[in-house]
Amino acid sequence: MGFIDEMKAKARANKKTIVLPESEDERTYKAAEAVLKEEIANVVIVGSEEEVAKNKGSYDISGAQIVDPATSDKTEAYIAKLVELRQKKGMTEEQAREILLTNYLYYGVMMVKMKDADGMVSGACHSTADTLRPCLQILKTKPGTKLVSAFFVMCVPDCEYGENGVFVFADCGLNQNPAPEELAAIAESSAESFRMLVGAEPKVAFLSHSSKGSAKHADVDKVTEAVKIAKEANPDLMLDGELQLDAAIVPSVGESKAPGSPVAGHANVLVFPDLDAGNIGYKLVQRLAKAEAYGPMTQGIAAPVNDLSRGCSAEDIVGVVAITAVQAQNQ
Repeated sequence: MGFIDEMKAKARANKKTIVLPESEDERTYKAAEAVLKEEIANVVIVGSEEEVAKNKGSYDISGAQIVDPATSDKTEAYIAKLVELRQKKGMTEEQAREILLTNYLYYGVMMVKMKDADGMVSGACHSTADTLRPCLQILKTKPGTKLVSAFFVMCVPDCEYGENGVFVFADCGLNQNPAPEELAAIAESSAESFRMLVGAEPKVAFLSHSSKGSAKHADVDKVTEAVKIAKEANPDLMLDGELQLDAAIVPSVGESKAPGSPVAGHANVLVFPDLDAGNIGYKLVQRLAKAEAYGPMTQGIAAPVNDLSRGCSAEDIVGVVAITAVQAQNQ
């Protein structure tokens, strides 16, 4: 059974309610039909009956709950709660009403906040910033979390590396140029996400253009400092760096470039030094190795809300819904 099939099976075993707020996008309906047919989750689509009827095409979403912010009996409570949460920022009732009636991403996040849904998946036609802004304003960070970050689950076909070809790549979607403390926090969260989703022991590699001092540069120093911080904070976690990519995942190269490392040659969680490297890295693997890329998934938010690439397919949305449901089970 492949990774995403395992996620679907776990999701079916304890069905959660996931919001899909992008009712203007055809992919939402194709994905919703598949999620309902496969019984992966209960589905909520945010939008008016007219919008849904116009945009759903021939897809069968009869099992989905359609929530229209303009007519829902929950909207007034959501407005009051949003004012309460944002009053220090000057939020008025009129502003809250305008936001919730016109921005379905905010409405979906309020559904999660008020426990009317367990998670949300968005981003097929919105930017990462649009998806994450309401999460950070309304849901806030998970207790004990130092940083909200983003990761991809990469499933590489016919691959002997990682966990049978499955990796977590981070951060590939959110933090532009993380400081050492932030890199360490990303590694910690990514290891937790890998263990929860993949069910195997994480082996975390901090990536660089250098392996164990083979190059000298301030960028290398940042990574080595992050490794030091992460090791002190997580003595039981298997992590190491700085490592070049081949040293991190290829056993023979790892033995040559980092002999004695508990991680080199066997890494399944790859922590990239910055967003440029992470974003380029995941897209290279996705396109050239024909890998399945699920994400950017978020970690560190108080409830599971996950982003999508705007180039995603309906099948990608189904996969992310399944992962979000499993995250909700583990909240």
